[in-house]
Amino acid sequence: MIVELGHFALVLALFLAIAQSVVPIIGARRNDSRLMASADWMATTVFVLIAFSFVALTHAHVVSDFSVANVWENSHTLKPLYKYTGVWGNHEGSMLLWVLILGIFSAAVAVFGRNLPSQLKANVLGVQGWVLTAFLAFILTTSNPFMRLSPAPFEGKDLNPVLQDIGLAVHPPMLYLGYVGFSVTFAFAIAAMLSGRIDAAWARWVRPWALAAWVFLTVGIAMGSYWAYYELGWGGYWFWDPVENASFIPWLSGTALLHSALVMEKREALKVWTVLLAIITFSMSPFWCARACLRRCTPSPPIPNAASSFWRSWYCLSADRFSSSR
Repeated sequence: MIVELGHFALVLALFLAIAQSVVPIIGARRNDSRLMASADWMATTVFVLIAFSFVALTHAHVVSDFSVANVWENSHTLKPLYKYTGVWGNHEGSMLLWVLILGIFSAAVAVFGRNLPSQLKANVLGVQGWVLTAFLAFILTTSNPFMRLSPAPFEGKDLNPVLQDIGLAVHPPMLYLGYVGFSVTFAFAIAAMLSGRIDAAWARWVRPWALAAWVFLTVGIAMGSYWAYYELGWGGYWFWDPVENASFIPWLSGTALLHSALVMEKREALKVWTVLLAIITFSMSPFWCARACLRRCTPSPPIPNAASSFWRSWYCLSADRFSSSR
C-alpha cells in the first residue's frame, strides 16, 4: 500500500509543480502579491510530496518488497548494509533522488529567500517549477520506480557488486547536490531575463547558491575519484572513469560562474557571460549525468530512448530562452 501511496504522491507533486511553474510567473507579470506568495507553499508542498515518495521507495528496499520491480532488480535479502544505497544505485531510483534534491533546493529558496524582491523570487520559483515538471513527467512516463511485478519473485537479483561500497552511499548524493544546486543559479538567470533586471544585486543573490553547489560538486568529485581508484582499479585518480571525467565538465563552468559573478558584483561587468554560464552549467549537469552516471548505475538496460529526446529538448529550450532575451 505504501508503494501505491508513494506513486500517488509523485503524481500529485507533478500537478502541483505544473501550478508552481505558471501561477507565480503570472503573479509577477500582474504584480499580484497573492499569486506571487503562492510560490512559497507550492514549492514546500512539492518537496514534501517527493520526500514521501522517496521514503516509500526506500521502505520497499528495506523490507525487501520484491513485488516492486526496482527492488527486485537492485536488492537482496542478504544485503542488509546496502539496502539503502540500492535505492539510488539504478536509473529509476537515481532519478527520484535527483528530483528529491531538486525539491530540497526549491523549498530552500522559498524558505531562505525572504530577502529577495517578491517579483524575482516568484520568477525563480516559477522556473524551478518548470524544471521540476520536466523531470517529474520524465520519471512518471519513462522511469517509474514503483512498477509492480505479479507474481512477486521470492528473491532479488542483487545490486551490482561494484556499487556495493560505502563510497556509493555518499558519492552520488554529494554529486547530485552539486549538479542540482546549479538549478538555482539557472532559475535566477531565467528569472532575470524574464524581469529584465541583471545587475550587481542579482549577482550578489546568485553567488551563495553557486558557491554551495560548487562545494558539493567538488566534494562529490573528490570522493568519486578516490572510489574509482580503489574500487574500479583504474590505476590512478580519474584516469578514464567516465563518470568522474563527466562530472568535471560542469565543475569547470561552475568555477567560471563563481568568478564571473564576483566580477559582476564588484564591477557590474560580464553580465551576459555570467547569465550564460549560469544556464550552461546546470544544462550540462543532467546531460552528463544521464549519459555517464546512469549508464554505470544500470549496466544491463540502456537509458530509454525517450531520455535522448528529453535532453535534446532541454538544451534547445535553454538556448532559445537565452537567445530570445538578447
